[in-house]
Order: sequence, then C-alpha cells, then structure tokens
Amino acid sequence: MNKDIQLSVIVPLFNEEESAPLLYESITKAVKPLNIEYEILFVDDGSKDATFETVKNIAAQDPCLRVIKFRRNYGQTPAMAAGIDHANGKILVTMDGDLQNDPADIPEFLTKMNEGYDIVVGWRHKRQDKLVTRKIPSKIANWIIGKVTGVPIKDNGCSLKAYRAEVIKRVPLYSEMHRFIPAMASLAGSRVAEIKVRHHARQFGESKYGLSRIYKVLLDLLTIKTIVSFTARPLIWFALLALPMLAMSGLALMAGVVDLFINENSTPVVMFGLSALYAALGFFMVSSGAIGELIFKTGDIRFEKLTHVTTKIIE
Repeated sequence: MNKDIQLSVIVPLFNEEESAPLLYESITKAVKPLNIEYEILFVDDGSKDATFETVKNIAAQDPCLRVIKFRRNYGQTPAMAAGIDHANGKILVTMDGDLQNDPADIPEFLTKMNEGYDIVVGWRHKRQDKLVTRKIPSKIANWIIGKVTGVPIKDNGCSLKAYRAEVIKRVPLYSEMHRFIPAMASLAGSRVAEIKVRHHARQFGESKYGLSRIYKVLLDLLTIKTIVSFTARPLIWFALLALPMLAMSGLALMAGVVDLFINENSTPVVMFGLSALYAALGFFMVSSGAIGELIFKTGDIRFEKLTHVTTKIIE
C-alpha cells in the first residue's frame, strides 16, 4: 500500500462512455487544488458500450487514474467493493458515475473528516429525480432503514460518501449493502456525519435504478437488522429463540406421559421423540448463542487493540 496517497476517489461505471470523460475532468478539477496525493479508481462493471476503452485511454495519459474491469455486470456494490479493496488512500470517497453527484463537494467531505469523523454521508437535499419512482420510495426507505438500524441517515442511497480506509476495508459488502455501510460501521463505534451535497439531473443514458430493487433492499435490511440485534448480546437472543423449542419439548413430554398413564397399552414413542427433538434444538440454539458470545467478546478485545494502534498511527 502506498502510504503517501491521502485520497482515493472510487467510481463504479456501467455504460457511461459519455459521462466518464466529463466525470474525470470534474474530479481532477476538484481534487488537484487540494495539493494532496490522490488517485482515481474507475471500476467498469461489465459495460457493453465503449466505457472501458474510453477510461483506459484517459488512464494512459494520467497515472493518477486507475481502471478496474469486470468481465460481466455484477452490480454497484461489488464494483464499489472492488474499488475499496484496490484503493491505496487513507480516505476513500465513493460516488456515482452518471454526473449526478458533484465532485466539487469532495473538499467539504475532507474538511468534515478532519473533524474526527470516520464516515461522512452525502445528503441530496435538492434531489433532481422523478418524484413518484425515485423521491417518494427513497424517503420511505430511508425512514424504514433509520428505524430498523437505529442510524438516522436522511439519504442512505446517496453514493457520495467518504470513509477512513481502516474502517471501510473491514466492512463486508455484497448485494445492495453499500447503502447500509453507516449502519454496519456503527457496530464498531464509528463516528458518522452527514452533509448537504449538490445533485444534478442525469445528462446521458438512462437510470439503472428502479422499483425492482426494492425487494433486494428489504432482504438486505432484514440481514442488517439481524446482525445489529444479535451481535451485541447473541446469548440472550439465541436463548429467546430457544424458549419456544423448549416449551414445545415440555408439552410433547407431558402429552406422552399423560397418554402413557391413561392408556396402559399405549407406547407414545412419537411424543417422546418430538420432545427429545425440540429439546435438542433448544440446546443447539443456546449453544450457538454461547459460541457467538465468545466470538463477540474475543473480537471486541481485538478491535479495541486495533483501534488503539490506529489512533497512534493517525496522531
């Protein structure tokens, strides 16, 4: 890793051959005056047009631009994850490649990061999108995400965000998880801030987003809720899940005993078998909680040590 690079700007691209050159110029114009070492990473997410050839030609002229190419289209989150993995900067800024995010906002993100925040999220307060298909579903989704995760972000869908590299590189990303990064990072005690950013109407092509993504977001939200709820006290949560199993085991045992006394010739093997099965399931759930508690406590100690070392390096 090149420790001299302070900033990495990561941009997933999919069929953005017209937008890419203008975006490159805008990013360069925004970060060059900062007088810091920077790099730009364009991740071609299996584009079917000339996006890759376009950015490859630009990269041949500017060593600050690096290009990553996917063989096929995997989606925005995997493309973003690839850029994060290959980034060398201490601060990572992610944004969309359709010119709707404004690179001129990047200096404000860096200023906010210098106040001690680990993640800074953009808020498109004057969003230039369709009301019914984009704005209203987004407001509802952001409200639900805030209630479920406990991290009240006004605009989780805004890709323009800034992260400390040591924080974001430890957050697992898949499916549509990029919108839940603040919630995931909050598990490690990261400080999150939100700033207003500019938002422009799309100039070229068509939007890759639509209502079809809602079910993916809902499934990912369920995953996040499970992680957030179970991580802190896994033994308690698994014990609560085990209670219905143990109750069913007790009921099946009682039914078997009653049947045995009422009908002398009866052999309630089924009820005793069900009782043993439910008891085993309950025991398994409690054991899983105990293992999870052990893993969490061990990981918590390691994280405290890592945070302490990281703080020393930053200072």
